[in-house]
Amino acid sequence: MEKLKVGIIGTGNISGIYLQNGKRFDSMEIVACADIDVERAKAKAAEFGIRGCSVEELLTDPEIRLVINLTIPAAHASVCLQALEAGKHVYVEKPLAVTREEGRQVLELAERKGLLVGSSPDTFLGAGIQTSVKLIEDGWIGTPIGATAFMVGGGHESWHPAPEFYYQAGGGPMFDMGPYYLTALIAMLGPISRVTGSTRISYPERTITSQPKFGQKVKVEVPTHIAGIMDFASGPIGTILTSFDVKGGSTLPRIEVYGSQGTLQVPDPNTFGGPVSIWRAGAKEWTAIPLTHGKAENARGVGAADMAKAILTGRNHRANGQMAYHVLEAMHGFHDASEQGAHYTMHSTCEKPAPLPLGLPDFSVD
Repeated sequence: MEKLKVGIIGTGNISGIYLQNGKRFDSMEIVACADIDVERAKAKAAEFGIRGCSVEELLTDPEIRLVINLTIPAAHASVCLQALEAGKHVYVEKPLAVTREEGRQVLELAERKGLLVGSSPDTFLGAGIQTSVKLIEDGWIGTPIGATAFMVGGGHESWHPAPEFYYQAGGGPMFDMGPYYLTALIAMLGPISRVTGSTRISYPERTITSQPKFGQKVKVEVPTHIAGIMDFASGPIGTILTSFDVKGGSTLPRIEVYGSQGTLQVPDPNTFGGPVSIWRAGAKEWTAIPLTHGKAENARGVGAADMAKAILTGRNHRANGQMAYHVLEAMHGFHDASEQGAHYTMHSTCEKPAPLPLGLPDFSVD
């Protein structure tokens, strides 16, 4: 089977799992990685037995058809635009871009050039969310009525080696973790028609307690506690809470979906596995549901592999730019609604991504 040649730009923390899994997917082969720090790229390349080079070298390599962009959020759009101008398809870590304007520029350039754009998260292609999608589509909870999503914690300054960007434009809990939750909800319920929300910055300054920047102060520039409401085009009403301001624990579920015939408890959308549970009308307790799909382990990169297969075959890809832009717009919509004291009507839409078929091996796509 033909494998698409792929290059990675950005060799920070997240690159390791992409390079590790890149050797396992049957639709792509990662042949090079690049970074603004060329020596760091070469060190990472040596670890995985591929070529390390400059960004310019990677973008001018005619063998590489797809670029995986793993740079920091502030650089997502500019690197995507560079790759597209070089004639490469591009798959970018979340979010698609920092601003809606940048996101539109990426999609418009790709359309003019006849190229594809993809974006993480791809965890919705894992066993947990795919099992949940199947249960909803097979009618196990009846007609979906509503959903809740919760992601609360104390912030990244206690563990991340360089947490500053989490508190700058493109960061915060909504832009950092919201894409996982919103993408999972869209995979189950379809696109969003309007949103509203309330936001705040609870702590204007943070102190880093991780190494190597212990004791340094970080100015907080983005909301760190966001409560939102979503109207889905298919009818359900959803709520979402994302926060870096919760200093204690929480017992809130990650995601629940409520239907006319029962409730579905959906696993953490930042993982690929389970557990999945259902409480059907008339039952006395939750019932655990066996996972119906593969990819229960960390299959990060499956979205890029699915996109590589789409490039090779001409079919649509699931973790696509239109859905990523829809998520980006919704996240901004929560902030806009809070600032303006009004609902925000979505201007974009997207297709509900096609579910994966049953029976695929863990590192294969259809």
